[in-house]
Amino acid sequence: MPQRFLPPEWYPQSGIILTWPHEHSDWDELLTIVEPVFIEISREITKRELLLLVVYDQKHQQHVLKQLTDSNIAIDNIRFACIPSNDTWQRDYGPITLIDGERVLLQDFTFNGWGNKFDASLDTRITRHIYNHGLFPSCTINTLDFVLEGGSIESDGQGTILTTSNCLMSPERNPRYSKSDIEDYLYTTIAAKRLLWLDHGHLEGDDTDSHIDTIARFTDENTIAYVQCDDENDSHYDDMQAMERELKNLRNANNEPYRLVPLPWPSAKLSITDSRRLPATYANFLIINSAVLVPTYEDKNDQLALDQLKECFPDREIIGINCLPIIEQHGSLHCLTMQLPEGVLV
Repeated sequence: MPQRFLPPEWYPQSGIILTWPHEHSDWDELLTIVEPVFIEISREITKRELLLLVVYDQKHQQHVLKQLTDSNIAIDNIRFACIPSNDTWQRDYGPITLIDGERVLLQDFTFNGWGNKFDASLDTRITRHIYNHGLFPSCTINTLDFVLEGGSIESDGQGTILTTSNCLMSPERNPRYSKSDIEDYLYTTIAAKRLLWLDHGHLEGDDTDSHIDTIARFTDENTIAYVQCDDENDSHYDDMQAMERELKNLRNANNEPYRLVPLPWPSAKLSITDSRRLPATYANFLIINSAVLVPTYEDKNDQLALDQLKECFPDREIIGINCLPIIEQHGSLHCLTMQLPEGVLV
């Protein structure tokens, strides 16, 4: 690894952050179906590493603690932070962590609700509040006046960042920055050496403007797992075929083609509240110590997705988590979580 780098997700972790859903958010009417998913995510994480739960207040903490205790979750591996939140998408307002020699740096970027679509006035302050709680004692924090969501970038740990132009070039994020300005800024702030841009890959129901973590993911520095649409009658078909061609043209740091692993296309999922199409994707998996948590959707292609990811991670346990309730709010498993490399959470 270089002296200063953005660790890939498979780098050893000290823990995962998860913001628990609550009645003051859009989850209010869905809590009975969504909280069991959070319990299962918590179960798998606490078997392998620490879990930091952001809860709304002390009353909410007691509610969550009772659910976890009743479900026989390893409470000793859980830390709590009582901080009000707008929503649960920790991936997009959580810290982006750099390793800089012996130093660990938390880059606290601005979060503006995916380009001012939603109120994020509480969420954008959560990382700073966690730091002030003393939960990251060995880290330095740097709060930045630049909009960047964790779900919009993928790191190979060697300085290559995979991203999408639809998201990073969105006029509601950093309107004064050109593409080259954004690249220069990320060279400085997240130790990027080169950016690989995808111009295709939008999912219906996705509020993020094509976050990379819903469509294509590094599984090692030479491999990318991506969603492949093979249904010519699906409205996504042409755009996803174009994205696949883009991926085939990318080159790794050694100027060689990436090994590409296609993930299956789940059948269309419709919201139980408004019948809108939901952004179900198997690319929204979470890598943790010794395992990979994979969203499933009660779909015929669930097992195929698990099998494909086993090829990418032969030394890790592949665990399916039913995330059909989660996509009701237009995100999935990876969107809910943020990993913390070694040396961050104690």
